[in-house]
Amino acid sequence: MTDSMRVYINFILVMMIFLVLFLVSLSLGCLSKDDEQGKLDIGVVYRLNLESTMSNKQQNVYTKECPTIVPRTEWNARSPKCNETMKTPVPFVIIHHTDMDRCHDYDHCCAEVRKIQDFHMDVRGWCDIGYTFLVGEDGRVYEGRGWDTIGAHCPWYNHQSIGISIMGDFTDVIPDKIATDTVQALIKCAVERGKLSPDFILYGHRQGRNGTTCPGDALFKEIQSWPHWKPGDHFPPK
Repeated sequence: MTDSMRVYINFILVMMIFLVLFLVSLSLGCLSKDDEQGKLDIGVVYRLNLESTMSNKQQNVYTKECPTIVPRTEWNARSPKCNETMKTPVPFVIIHHTDMDRCHDYDHCCAEVRKIQDFHMDVRGWCDIGYTFLVGEDGRVYEGRGWDTIGAHCPWYNHQSIGISIMGDFTDVIPDKIATDTVQALIKCAVERGKLSPDFILYGHRQGRNGTTCPGDALFKEIQSWPHWKPGDHFPPK
């Protein structure tokens, strides 16, 4: 083999080695990019899943704090004769009892709310049912005037309070625990929705108006252990 041929063969071998190294490095670069893209895709999916999980947790917390509220349309409410918007958040919660029949299931409670609305409108001559919300011993909340409408349940406080009434007479007995738990969950819901000030004050009806025993002796004693209850008579507000 001549020297010229030997040089030529060496040149070819070197070129082949360079070509192999080039192809390997190119392949590794592609893999690296694919790997980075894979990490990016996984990161995006993880972040989206995490955001979705956080959103679901927030929704679950919200649902947990806000009990079932039966809207007026479902209990077949009459149309109000008048209404006035209430500025929120309000600083007070007023607890009542209806001093009428108790109810323990959906149908009975809907009928009871209608009866109370008829009494308030036809006998007392009010524009609508007086309470903001009513609660049955079925664990449901029944929409009265609702979050943003001034009520007719406690003079001096109507324009600055949420009036919640548990259906029944609770002079001698306290409501079933499911009802009192629902009231407290509704109050937490009101704070969360921005309808009630976080530093709200809670009264029984008798504390805000002279001449009534509402919400009944037994229920009044019960609410004295609730957060934000303030002792004393407060009519007019001090």
